[in-house]
Amino acid sequence: MSTLTKMKTLTMVQAITDAMRVMLEENEDVLLMGEDIGTNGGVFRATDGLQQEFGEDRVLDTPLSEAGFIGAAIGMGLNGFRPVAEVQFLGFIYPAYEQIMTHASRLRSRTLGHFTCPLVIRAPYGAGVRAPEIHSDSTEALFTHMPGIKVVCPATPYDAKGLLIAAIEDPDPILFLEPMRCYRSSREEVPEEKYTVEIGKGKVVKEGEDVTIIAWGAMVKVAEDAAKEAAGKDISCEVLDLRTLYPLDKDLISSSVQKTGRTVIVHEAHATGGVGNDVLAIINDTSFLYQKAPTERVTGFDTPVPYFGFEDFYLPDSKRVVAAVEKVARY
Repeated sequence: MSTLTKMKTLTMVQAITDAMRVMLEENEDVLLMGEDIGTNGGVFRATDGLQQEFGEDRVLDTPLSEAGFIGAAIGMGLNGFRPVAEVQFLGFIYPAYEQIMTHASRLRSRTLGHFTCPLVIRAPYGAGVRAPEIHSDSTEALFTHMPGIKVVCPATPYDAKGLLIAAIEDPDPILFLEPMRCYRSSREEVPEEKYTVEIGKGKVVKEGEDVTIIAWGAMVKVAEDAAKEAAGKDISCEVLDLRTLYPLDKDLISSSVQKTGRTVIVHEAHATGGVGNDVLAIINDTSFLYQKAPTERVTGFDTPVPYFGFEDFYLPDSKRVVAAVEKVARY
């Protein structure tokens, strides 16, 4: 990055707003759409002020119908626009599941590459903000199963802006997951100008030698906290932020777990059918003979996310992660 780059300190939600503003200014084919995103600026104010700045033809308030406006966004994408649709919470996306999985994800294949569907679906997700039932779902694995749609999940303001710009420029549909716990929990220096973060590439958040901890979204901070605690027990942890859940960064995963030989996977989604199982399959396929201990998973439980009074008992925390790190380190 150039030393002359102008920076500003932003929260994640501000970085997301900034990314959309950059793309609205640059490309008149970019449109925003969703429930209450215009006048009200969205549930989390991610689109605050954008309708006033760019007009009702560019920032569209839609009816309360996820199947309806996601279907409309697919049609827009097929006809030259680049729609960015906000679903208020990931748990509200299920009425649009048929549109996403039957149409958006298959259009390139169905037309033998003659048509693509540039579409970004933004969806706040995850527990930890004391939201009501369904609002806190972490069901990203439902979407990683279908080739044709990419699933992206930033954990920091810098990555959020760069990944969202990259997603809007991508020719294919992308589900852009925004961990609600991270929206305003921290600030980071973010370039004022346009930049991108490559989709499909994770990053090493912290280098280490003894154990690899793999996480994404709000669990990256949990993994970092656990790594600090483990260091006090003379266990050096490497922390990976996957950033993209489909396609997974196989090279990053394999290179790290081959170095350490021990792995802990952390995600807040349910254990059964979670993306962590796909990560584990990559470890077994590429790095089985390097492993010094069975891989541990620290996840949510196979129940609906409980009401907010019991969220903390459901979510993985650093204590559970450190226990898993000690288990693999002493195997």
